[in-house]
Amino acid sequence: MLRVRCLRGGSRGAEAAHYIGSRLQRVFTGWVQRTFQSTQAATASQNTCAADDKATSPVPKDCLVCSYNEWDPLEEVIVGRAENACVPPFSVEVKANTYEKYWGFYQKFGGQSFPKDHLKKAIAEIEEMCNILKGEGVIVKRPDPIDWSVKYKTPDFESTGMYAAMPRDILLVVGNEIIEAPMAWRARFFEYRAYRRLIKDYFNSGAKWTTAPKPTMADELYDQNYPIHSVEDRHKLAAQGKFVTTEFEPCFDAADFIRAGRDIFVQRSQVTNFMGIEWMRRHLAPDYRVHIVSFKDPNPMHIDATFNIIGPGLVLSNPDRPCHQIELFKKAGWTVIQPPVPLIPDDHPLWMSSKWLSMNVLMLDEKRVMVDANETSIQKMFEKLGISTIKVNIRHANSLGGGFHCWTCDIRRRGTLQSYFD
Repeated sequence: MLRVRCLRGGSRGAEAAHYIGSRLQRVFTGWVQRTFQSTQAATASQNTCAADDKATSPVPKDCLVCSYNEWDPLEEVIVGRAENACVPPFSVEVKANTYEKYWGFYQKFGGQSFPKDHLKKAIAEIEEMCNILKGEGVIVKRPDPIDWSVKYKTPDFESTGMYAAMPRDILLVVGNEIIEAPMAWRARFFEYRAYRRLIKDYFNSGAKWTTAPKPTMADELYDQNYPIHSVEDRHKLAAQGKFVTTEFEPCFDAADFIRAGRDIFVQRSQVTNFMGIEWMRRHLAPDYRVHIVSFKDPNPMHIDATFNIIGPGLVLSNPDRPCHQIELFKKAGWTVIQPPVPLIPDDHPLWMSSKWLSMNVLMLDEKRVMVDANETSIQKMFEKLGISTIKVNIRHANSLGGGFHCWTCDIRRRGTLQSYFD
């Protein structure tokens, strides 16, 4: 019995051994096949990476984009276009950023072209400005013309476009990086499209290209009941830190930032919120320090007609909108200059700006400045500072909301990264 059991056990053991062997063979065979496939995949991946490496060239030493401040010698600049410019629809954020005397204009013409005759003169002025810049040895680039009257719709809102007149509003150059600002006006949601051809060219030349998070511009981004009826209301709200934009999501216009090497100054405004500032602070750290400054301004929107840095240790500070943190600059040894009262007549239309565009100048270098030909008072101020004035008339272009600094974005200035506050 024992022998039979052994035979039976042996028979079962042989069957078990055969079964286990066959299973092991299958497992081993499967393992070999999977290993081979993995090896093939890894090899293919390495080949792909190698191909990608070959396709991606190193950043050229002579990158076309390099600018650290507002005054180093200007070599290349983007100048905006007035072509096809449209009046933005009269939405809550537009109302908060414009003065009551023009509200009827927006209500009547929102979504339509700015007055044709006025626009024609503005286009001619900017063409002449481009020619003068070229004559001063500056390379001039222009955004693409686009039909801004086309209505568009997102899941959150409907609007028409505005223009590509003010590249300073949407583009911020920090070193060799171009940052596309998300902006806060619904009419400017697709404004980046006019600049994409240029930015791709700069990227292909070696520049860094960053697009800040695009806001949804849903109703929650705006205080729909923002109470504005007078300049007094605006002053009270601004003093309380209340603006039409909420903290629902990051938003900022590039023109609320101004650069001085490692230190960049920004204001919380109707179009730039604290979330947007914090995004920039984290993005630029640790190489750059972002400082918040504020002003006695009833309608803060874009810093460069309020506080315009024009040289190392030299800043124009609007006397009507004093800076609350001005001691920071004085303690660092900076000279603070109050520009003279603008000469622009009261009856000249300024649909989206104030008369203080007179101080919205463009430095070609520390000793040359582009200034409005009509503003003789500020010309004399610059001449006393030993700065030569390049006089250009852009009075009709001013009506669209900007001076020389607004109408341009400097792409390359000949200089290096420095600190002016250490």
